[in-house]
Amino acid sequence: MAGRACRVCGGALFDEPLAVYANMPKAAQDLPEAADLADEVGVDLEVRQCQGCGLVQLLSEPVSYYREVIRAAAVSDVIRRAKSQQFAAFVDDHRLRGKRVVEVGCGRGEFLSLLQALDVEAYGLEASPSAVADCAASGLRVIRGYPGEGAGAWDDGPFDGVLLLMFLEHMPEPGAALRAIADNLVDGAAGLVEVPNFDMVVRQTLFSEFVSDHLLYFTAETLRTTLEINGFEVLRVDELRDGYVLSAIVRKRGGLDISGFREQQQRLMTQLQTYLAGFGARRVAVWGAGHQAFATIAMTGIASEIRYVVDSAPFKQGRFTPATHLPIVAPEALRTDPVDAVIVMAASYSDEVAGIVREQFGPGLSVVILRENRLEPA
Repeated sequence: MAGRACRVCGGALFDEPLAVYANMPKAAQDLPEAADLADEVGVDLEVRQCQGCGLVQLLSEPVSYYREVIRAAAVSDVIRRAKSQQFAAFVDDHRLRGKRVVEVGCGRGEFLSLLQALDVEAYGLEASPSAVADCAASGLRVIRGYPGEGAGAWDDGPFDGVLLLMFLEHMPEPGAALRAIADNLVDGAAGLVEVPNFDMVVRQTLFSEFVSDHLLYFTAETLRTTLEINGFEVLRVDELRDGYVLSAIVRKRGGLDISGFREQQQRLMTQLQTYLAGFGARRVAVWGAGHQAFATIAMTGIASEIRYVVDSAPFKQGRFTPATHLPIVAPEALRTDPVDAVIVMAASYSDEVAGIVREQFGPGLSVVILRENRLEPA
């Protein structure tokens, strides 16, 4: 970890480690044979925490097989029944029947086969060539690859749903992996993400849960942060399997639709033009030299119809509106250089300003207020 930066947010880690464990197994799945024992040695695990997002993580290199999913627990009948029920509920809750769902890190298809038994188009992504071959032999559709290493678009994508089960904690670059996953999903795609539960580890002081294979130790809070800053909305996080598992339901974040802005702009433009047409050329003033007024004048194209902009702040007077170059004048200009109408664009001060105009500059002026993108009589 160059510079000791957080694997997720890039922030600085605390200077002091949370713990250092000496002579630990260098890999949970790399079991030495008798001939290896003379040269086989343990490793030191340094446990650190990010000062920014709070994620606990190991300051070490990943195990050699970190791209591959090895799932010994999946052979349990109890786990298979629980996962079958969970997957069925996930598919139903997110209307995924008949749609494409991918399991990232599918191993030898232990869970992918359960997903395929449901009414979905099930796919897997797996880095291990032998695991991919085993999946193919079982009639499972699997793409060979690993998220976040330049693979680009995955075959048969984009997908409507994703499973990422007990894999994220192994990843040395979880942000890149999650963004690659998001890139291969449709907007709004549903996801099921599961990791070991570090909240439970802390509650139960389970010091033996640290292992070289797991680089990341997620609490519900840090899991939520990790997912949210990498393209997902987190709908909920639950604890499963007696608290050992954090299970998050997520949705790929899509781009915000602001098409209504343009519609409102067009409506206001029409309303302003209709109002201005009732007066002679440049016989209307705007009161308010703030950013809302500046933007409205520019975006509605009314500058050529406005005589000047009034503002009571002395430091603005004698200057000009940015982009549209209208003179900014003191309120006294309504007497010395009179107009027939005033459009008040003073945000939360608009009612107060309209009262001042009525009281100090006579009832003969037509006064309207720009309020929430529409003109209202003062």
